[in-house]
Amino acid sequence: MTRIRGVVLAWLQVQVTGLVLLGVLAVPALSAAADDADRDGAAVDAWVKDALPGLVDTYRFLHQNPELSLEEENTAAFAAETLRKAGYEVSERIGGFGVIGVLENGDGPTLLIRGDMDALPVSEATGLAYASQAKTKRPDGSQVGVMHACGHDVHVTNLVGTAQMLAALRGDWRGTLVILAQPAEELGKGARMMIEDGLFDRIPLPDHAIALHVEGNLPAGWIGYVSGWAAANVDSVDITIHGRGGHGARPHSSIDPVVTAAYLVTQLQTIVSRRVNPIDPAVVTVGSIHGGSKHNVIPDQVDLQLTVRSYSDEVRSLLLDSIRQLTESTCLAFRCPQPPDITIKDEYTPAMYNDPALSAKGAAVFEAFLGEERVVAMPAAMGGEDFGRYHRAKGFPAFMFRLGTVEAGAYEAARKQGEPLPSLHSSRYAPDPEPTLETGLRATGRLALSLLGRP
Repeated sequence: MTRIRGVVLAWLQVQVTGLVLLGVLAVPALSAAADDADRDGAAVDAWVKDALPGLVDTYRFLHQNPELSLEEENTAAFAAETLRKAGYEVSERIGGFGVIGVLENGDGPTLLIRGDMDALPVSEATGLAYASQAKTKRPDGSQVGVMHACGHDVHVTNLVGTAQMLAALRGDWRGTLVILAQPAEELGKGARMMIEDGLFDRIPLPDHAIALHVEGNLPAGWIGYVSGWAAANVDSVDITIHGRGGHGARPHSSIDPVVTAAYLVTQLQTIVSRRVNPIDPAVVTVGSIHGGSKHNVIPDQVDLQLTVRSYSDEVRSLLLDSIRQLTESTCLAFRCPQPPDITIKDEYTPAMYNDPALSAKGAAVFEAFLGEERVVAMPAAMGGEDFGRYHRAKGFPAFMFRLGTVEAGAYEAARKQGEPLPSLHSSRYAPDPEPTLETGLRATGRLALSLLGRP
């Protein structure tokens, strides 16, 4: 027994000694990492403090001068010139008005940072002194305003500001930085166009990609994030149902496409409720239905427009196949004189996936300077975001976080009164510039430095 006790005590002593040694060895490593993070934070904060007034002016200029998707010529030229002045090797007109700036700074990881540039056909109603006065013509010849109602003016300002910051701090990191200014995100086309135009033949393969997007339901100075699926597959489907027109008083002599379309709309709702697994997110929405011109005339056709949302490729395929099958079957049942026309538009935007490990790293970086209470895990949404195309094309991890933009007083008032805040794409959406940009720059700069190499 004494011998056994001695053996056990000796084994315990070896284990304890090992743990102590591991602790001694680990403490300097942890301390060095903490020191690096502290130095990064101090350098970023000092740069942002000096540059913020000028970048707020940049934001206001961009807000006043929005450009629609596929028309971002001036915004792209501004981004390209800013990157050149900061020392980047710049390529322009990639997939339309896409811009990339590459800054090589020794051996280390390659990091891609993306910002989108396009605005929306929305007449601004914010009342801001720097509100957009830009206009565009609708297909019918009437005019509508052009507005950065989705915050891409914040995105561009943050992108070029971060690029300038990291160029100024190049003594603190090693690797290659790729700054990507993307057109046509609102159409779901920009990322695809840049990839098809040889984006990945022009840059080193990224080890990571990061981006931010404004958030209309978080106060400025806060950050939200989603780990895993964060934005949906987005498909647009056009359907034309053919009938045989006639007099509204003699429906028996006609084949009514209005009734057929009405029945189809209700049948389409059974796809999500009865064909998709209840734990899989999916949406089928009929957003537009047009047919007929007068009370007593049965028309020859009815046109429908659908938006279809999902996360997985399997559910996407199920939704689209089901829409086609139900539409064809309904038209057959109602004796339509010819099969329906069903067009799945090429504006498909694939689902965006935030790498869980990269998301966790980002959250930790943000919490270190904002505090845990101002960094919030958010639910996934069914909106579209073509940032997902980049990592799907080449398989590297990516992370997009949400940047709070709402003025603190307005946010608190809306919360107390139970009133909704102006959403993205609203004519009344107006970020609070200074705290929004300050938080975005500090967050993007810190996260970038944590992903790049050390000198």
